Amino acid sequence: MTATALARAPISNRPAPGFYRFKVGAFEATIVSDGPLNLGPLRSDIFKGLSKEEMAKIFNDNFLPTETTEVDQNALVINTGRNLVLFDTGTGKRLKGFGPHTGRLLLNLAAAGINPRQIDAVVVTHAHPDHCFGLLNARGERIFPRARIFISQADFEYWTTEGNAANDTLKQMIAGARQQLLPNRSRITFINDGEEVVPGIRAMATPGHTVGHTSFMISSGGHALCNIGDIAHHHIISTERPRAEFAFDTDGEQAVASRLRMFDMLAAERIPMVAYHFPWPGLGYLSKRGDAYRYHPAALRTVI
Repeated sequence: MTATALARAPISNRPAPGFYRFKVGAFEATIVSDGPLNLGPLRSDIFKGLSKEEMAKIFNDNFLPTETTEVDQNALVINTGRNLVLFDTGTGKRLKGFGPHTGRLLLNLAAAGINPRQIDAVVVTHAHPDHCFGLLNARGERIFPRARIFISQADFEYWTTEGNAANDTLKQMIAGARQQLLPNRSRITFINDGEEVVPGIRAMATPGHTVGHTSFMISSGGHALCNIGDIAHHHIISTERPRAEFAFDTDGEQAVASRLRMFDMLAAERIPMVAYHFPWPGLGYLSKRGDAYRYHPAALRTVI
């Protein structure tokens, strides 16, 4: 007799909600996905000094697809008990240049039980499209209406100045940044190196990827977490080849210097970090390996 299945269920074709929650001392941290971001086919100019063939070998050796370069978008939310702080806003719903799977931040915030209207601080590590183009919706309305916006003055001024549009790519990036940032000017507070956004969250200047790129150290009850933003873009190449400049760095040499300085500190002090573009959820540690590093994804827990 042939066995017959007694129960059937339709294929859902729906992913699990894209959020992960954990504690940093007394603070509650939630990483929320804006979706995977596609940088297109492998090419030799993504990381300076690495040919397409070298990249393909690195990807293949690490069981990664060799047809395209895809990274994640890991937005961090910190609930201090007094403030609800979002770091970066993703691409928004209108930007489609990075593939069809971006723009999921609001969906995943809802899944995590976080109401955008309750966020009172939006911290922009830098003004690239995948970090600040989700401030306003398609109707020009504020998505986080109660929030003050924190960004470095250098980044704000650079990415809202039309004269800096030296090529078509920069023209599009600056036009989008102006569209998102200028209507919010009255709500923007410029944040400087060493200053606190709210108690327990301190800015750390890490320029190079952009002129005013800023990372943030979160501290509570003797515990720490560093949100490194975009000082690194790939969990293998940026750690094992940390001196390789990234195609979208404003100043590649300065970006490398910021990366090495931060990586040395994080490795020496064993501080966990959230990397915006590392594999979901981008939470992990760094260790020193000679003149390079190794990324160690954090062990994820199903309880807090």
